[in-house]
Amino acid sequence: VARTQELNTAHEVLSDAKRRREYDREIDEAKRPENSPVAHKMDVSISHDVLLRIEEFIRGTRLTVRVNDPANPNGVENYELTVPEETAPGTRFRIPRTAPFENGFVTVRVKVRPDYRFKVRGSDLRCGLRINARRAAEGGIESIPGAGVSRVSLAIPRGVSRGAVIRVPGEGLPKLRGGRGDLLVRITYRLEVSITRGGKR
Repeated sequence: VARTQELNTAHEVLSDAKRRREYDREIDEAKRPENSPVAHKMDVSISHDVLLRIEEFIRGTRLTVRVNDPANPNGVENYELTVPEETAPGTRFRIPRTAPFENGFVTVRVKVRPDYRFKVRGSDLRCGLRINARRAAEGGIESIPGAGVSRVSLAIPRGVSRGAVIRVPGEGLPKLRGGRGDLLVRITYRLEVSITRGGKR
């Protein structure tokens, strides 16, 4: 009789989708070791994003990373991080944590801080340059701000059209696999309009 009751109960559980999911979840939790090394590592290791200025990716920087982990009874954690020159956006650094999470790590990902001069697309930088109609017609060289502290010479072709994008290779941000992205400059200018009034005879 007891065996029949067990079979009936099992049949009811398996035929009910909601009860079957709850039963499967209980089985999975029962199989999972509470103090397994993997679970412990996940608990003590965390990720943290840091925003850097464009020039800091190129020339490098040193900063203090402040981590506020609610699980840390000691409060805010402070770690010193050195970012080498020519570091690409998206690079991750792994810093060993202090007590009580000394077996874990802080994985710090560096991202680009919003900049009024450039728009960032991966390792490429985009900006705009307004010139006059004479420069557009005759062409020439314009000096514009670069990603670092130096300026960039931009060659304007004769008769450049409004909205044209001029690419300057290697003047963008560092790439993860080496090298630099490009600087893309969009040209704008106002057309000169002359008005001639016809006289009456």
